[in-house]
This record gives sequence, structure tokens and C-alpha cells, in this order.
Amino acid sequence: MRYLPLTNDDRAAMLAKIGARDVDALFRDVPKSAVVPLSAFELPDGQGEIEVERALSRLAARNVAAGAGPFFCGAGAYKHHVPAAVDHLIQRSEFLTSYTPYQPEIAQGTLQYLFEFQTQVALLTGMEVANASLYDGSTATAEAVLMAQRLTKRPKAVLSGGLHPHYAETVETVAGLSGTVVRAPVRPGRAEDIAALIDEETSCVVVQSPDVFGLIRDLKPVAEAAHAKGALLVAVVTEIVSLGLIEPPGHQGADIVAAEGQSIGNGLSFGGPYVGLFATREKFIRQMPGRLSGETVDAEGRRGYVLTLSTREQHIRREKATSNICTNSGLCALAFTIHLSLLGEDGFTRLARANHAKAAALADRLAKLNGVSLMTPFFFNEFALRLPKPAAGVVEAMAAKGILAGVPASRLLPHEPAARDLLIVAATETNTEEDCAAFAKMLGDVLP
Repeated sequence: MRYLPLTNDDRAAMLAKIGARDVDALFRDVPKSAVVPLSAFELPDGQGEIEVERALSRLAARNVAAGAGPFFCGAGAYKHHVPAAVDHLIQRSEFLTSYTPYQPEIAQGTLQYLFEFQTQVALLTGMEVANASLYDGSTATAEAVLMAQRLTKRPKAVLSGGLHPHYAETVETVAGLSGTVVRAPVRPGRAEDIAALIDEETSCVVVQSPDVFGLIRDLKPVAEAAHAKGALLVAVVTEIVSLGLIEPPGHQGADIVAAEGQSIGNGLSFGGPYVGLFATREKFIRQMPGRLSGETVDAEGRRGYVLTLSTREQHIRREKATSNICTNSGLCALAFTIHLSLLGEDGFTRLARANHAKAAALADRLAKLNGVSLMTPFFFNEFALRLPKPAAGVVEAMAAKGILAGVPASRLLPHEPAARDLLIVAATETNTEEDCAAFAKMLGDVLP
């Protein structure tokens, strides 16, 4: 996008139009005690384009890329192999230029792949209906809480202590404006007694499985406890590949499923863009946020696809809208659909088995190291280790030697004392035997 600065004449015309003397007049209602002078920020002087490029290049050079060596980071974003065919297909011009299906008669391709994407998500999650995607897993979770508040007309949301902290913070930011958010205690490797927090004011209970520490949760007792109080169960999945082995949340009593689909078809990309998955029961479909692509027939009986139940403009109707999201992660959803189609049902299951096998073998190897304890008894491809020293320092020491050993739990939970010596480790199909052996040897070297 081109940089088009305003001229002084432009600013003067705008100020004259609204009746303001100068820019400072726009802030006259702000108390002087709340105004921070520009000098307090200690910003550097302006620089030329070459200097800025060099400064940014120096910052970028400090990153250790995921492909630079053994990589065991997870905690919500996972390194998986994406076939070259995915990138090739999504770069076809008809996909690159397709932004949003305003007119169905000229957007049949877009609407068809969105319909197929929705079908895949519904089957994966064990739900009856899915939307055309949201921005990412965290915003999908916040939208799920808002939806539960609308359906139950109750203000309170109860969040599991195992919910990814970034997801919890997003829920508090978005849904906290319309209700109250209660977070259960953090108990790494253990399921909390979340039923004790559910009451007649509770709209939903939000539980992640596998949770942020990798623990696989049995959602059925939580669903029963929530339903007994008239609340809904929102199931969260950050590692969608886990559903190749684990019973879908829809079969465990979940009413809404919010998930992150990055693991299928989408690379790490320094944190985005990603693709949020959202599915629910058919009886709740009128309160589902986002878009829904539906199948129909034209006047001649030929199959066709349309946006159904609501139009794009419905989502900007202020307080009457079911969502503030009027679009979707279209290209990322397409990459997801292509990759999953290439895998097929059997391939997806084999991928999940490979992930679990890699993680189980690595966990067994690391747990034998002196002072290391495995904190996650049941996991898919991610687990938490308790180390005999702060995990952040261990990760820094190993990164300096070319191994990205995982995510220190203290990075996600800086104010949680129990997280200080916890290391969250993820292993996927991309980790070789040599990677795992190097990880175990170096971890043993840096520990006392």
C-alpha cells in the first residue's frame, strides 16, 4: 500500500470542517494529568530509508528460524510438513485474487471450497455445522464465549486453568465487556475441579484439550456438570492434528468447538496469519458468528453455492450482530482444505499416529535425565517437563547452540510461580531421531 501523507492544507481543511482550531483542540477533554509528553518516550530521531532497512535487518537476523536446526516449540503453534502442492495450488491466480464472495454467480469456486472446508471442520470436530473460518483460535474462542452469552442470556464464563493464557486474555478482552470471566487455578498436568465454579449465572465453561501443558482432558464429566446447571461447554483445540487420534469434542458433549487450524496447510510464519475453526450444534446455528456457505440448486436444477442465513453486511449491525467479523481467513482456509484433502482420512490418522509416537519416545528419553520430571501423564504430541532449574535459561542456552528446545511456561504465565521451571515441549513428524538424540544430549549437558 502506498504511503500518502496529509499536507498541511489537508489538515487545515479537516479541522475547519469539524470546527476545531488545531489538533490540540481535539484532545481538550483529556485531563492534563493523563497526557504523557512525547519526550517521555525517548524515541530516536527520524532516519532515512536505508538506515531503517539496515536496522530492521539487524533485528530480523536475531531470529532463529524454525528450520535452522532441531525444533521442539509448540504451545499453540506447531511445525508440520506442508506439501509443496499446497503452496503451488493456493498461488493460482483465481485463488489469489478472490477476496470475498459478494456475488455468488461469479464466486462459485470460492464458495465451493469454503463449503468443503466447513464439511471437513464439522467432521473433524464431531459437530453438526461449521462456519467458513475466523481469524485464529484465540478470537474463535472469544467469539464462542460471546455466542454462549447470547444463547443462555447469562454473563459468566468459566475458563479452565489449562486454557492457553493468550486465549484466556483474548476472552477477557473481548467477552469481559459483556460479562464476567472467571479463570480456574493453573495446575500443570492435572485437571482442576472446574465443576465447583459453575453456577446458575454461568453461560459456558471453556476447556482446552490437549491443554496448554499437553494434557488430554476427558470432556464428558465437564459437559455433564455444565449442562446440569444450564451452561454450555466450549471445547478448545490448539493442535488440530490431535483429532486424528482423540475422540472429537462433539462426541464428548461439547456445544461449541473453537480451534486453531494452523497445523494443517499453514506454516509458522512468525505467528500468522492463521485460521480459526468454529463449529457448533445445528440448533445454535442462528447465533453462530462469521459466514456460512451453503449448497443449493439454481433455476435449472444445477448444484450451486451461496452464503446462507446471513449476508456480509449482517455482521456490522452493531449490537444486533452475531459477530464483529465480516470476513474469514480465506487463503489460509483454502490451504487447510487442500492439505487435508491430500492427506485423506487414512493419511490424517497416520500423521496423528506419527506425531504421538515421536512425542512419546522423546518424553521417555528426556524423563530419564537427572532431575527431569514428566508432568503430563496423558498427551498427544506435546508435554510439560519440570526441570531442576529455571526453564527460560535452559532454553536460551540451548538456542545459542542451535536447538530450540521448547517454550518456557514462564513466558506464557510470567506471574505464576509454578511455571518457572516448567518447559513445554512439542514433537511432530518433522523431528528426526537425530533431532531427538541431540535434544536429549544437550539438555543433559546444560542441566546441573
